[in-house]
Amino acid sequence: MDRKLPIGIQSFEKLRSDGFLYVDKTDYIYRLVHHNVPYFLSRPRRFGKSLLLSTLKAYWEGKKELFRGLKIEKLEENNPDAWKCYPVFYFDFNGFNYQQKGALEEALNSHLKRFERAYGCNHGNSTLGERFQNLLIAAREKSGLRSVILVDEYDKSLLDVIDDPELHNHNKDVFKGFFSTLKGFDEYIQFIFITGVTKFQKVSIFSDLNQLNDISLTEEFADFCGITENELKECFSPEISDLAVRQGISDDLCLALLKKQYDGYHFHPDAPEIYNPFSLLKAFFEKDFGSYWYETGTPAFLVKKLKETDFDIRKLTDMTLYASEGMLKDYQGEYADPIPLLYQCGYLTIADYDRIGREYTLSFPNEEVKYGFLESLMPEYVSDCGAGSGKDIFTLRRYVERGELDGIRDVLTALFAGITYTVKEDPFEHYFQTVIYLVFTLLGKFASCEMHTFTGRIDCKVETKNYIYLFEFKRDVSAEAALKQIDSKDYAQPFIADSRTLYKIGVSFDSETRRLVEWQVAEK
Repeated sequence: MDRKLPIGIQSFEKLRSDGFLYVDKTDYIYRLVHHNVPYFLSRPRRFGKSLLLSTLKAYWEGKKELFRGLKIEKLEENNPDAWKCYPVFYFDFNGFNYQQKGALEEALNSHLKRFERAYGCNHGNSTLGERFQNLLIAAREKSGLRSVILVDEYDKSLLDVIDDPELHNHNKDVFKGFFSTLKGFDEYIQFIFITGVTKFQKVSIFSDLNQLNDISLTEEFADFCGITENELKECFSPEISDLAVRQGISDDLCLALLKKQYDGYHFHPDAPEIYNPFSLLKAFFEKDFGSYWYETGTPAFLVKKLKETDFDIRKLTDMTLYASEGMLKDYQGEYADPIPLLYQCGYLTIADYDRIGREYTLSFPNEEVKYGFLESLMPEYVSDCGAGSGKDIFTLRRYVERGELDGIRDVLTALFAGITYTVKEDPFEHYFQTVIYLVFTLLGKFASCEMHTFTGRIDCKVETKNYIYLFEFKRDVSAEAALKQIDSKDYAQPFIADSRTLYKIGVSFDSETRRLVEWQVAEK
């Protein structure tokens, strides 16, 4: 019988009571609660933030029975003050539609009404912030203990309306009026923990609560959410074997494929790599290597932002994306740079760190994210390029594998004819380069874009079992000139002893007509 995998389970009590698998992270809980400082943690969606807060809630409510056999039970065994039942105010900002003005106020009101019923408070005509203050006072009087404040996905109401500046700023102001009331209320507060995907720098939850300890890039808590390699092997050995059997591969190869597909997140330069927990659990459940995390939500606002800023998409895979620590921690929404948001939302991760310059290098964490994100970009640059359109990646891949040159030409011709219109000064150059990059990167293992050789850099190289294609693309220059560059630069030299058929292909595009106008092929 398969073990119970906690896919989508965000309640610690349900997880423990119903016998789901649990990777024990409660030693981190112990460290947090015994420092008694306010914390903030940023992690991508579906990385276990809600389960973390649910675990903290169970701890502060003194539900010792849920922690039997876990690390924290041993750590707390000689602590006479452990397992007291503190008043807990848990704000979960998931599950609300923030597209209309007033939705955030209603979400706060809904939470406060529930708390007020529990503590017998009558809010009268008080503001949201004043009602929260009254609750903290009432909780202290009733329990004799200070309150615990847990805030899950505080930024949901901001990310959902990021394309609506008026509503976005309105929601920021609502937060200011609400959380600023916590200033000066330390005597009523035992512990604060706030989570979100991103940290909007000018939201008052951070400026008014400037004592918040942001542990998002702290080595000690880098693997707090997510699953490490050691945890994978120790906790999921039966699932690894079952997946390997279903796929007809060895356990070692199964581990290598899991790593390639779902690992690679770094939340500190010196911390171990982290697997995406949602995708990992889904892979074990489905017994297949699917793109599970990416399918749970399309980052439409990110895609739009990249397009609006003419961001060079090629930088996403050539290790030339850099950021400071401040950029990774804080997102200043009024600025154009999309890099902090790409990192905080989980589409980029730390690949390297320059300790002298204190500069981070960023890249895609794994293949699930890389190919999922690039696929979502294609429709923004090329119209009607979905499966079955005749100009989709699947069709192109089949032609490439079969050596069907006319088919390859026809797909590329259709793709570039579908490049989205733009009224910017150069209506073709940026999109032209971007589409070439996207098309050939999405061919996956077959293709390399802008491959360096000993004499220069060829635009694209595509290799299959039986064929090698060397592409040189020119804009407003003849295909013959493109073909001559392949020969003059000896781009084919590394394949001189290769038994596969090699095609040298020169391609010319016309900026004015936005068309592929010339195509010349020479065979080795």
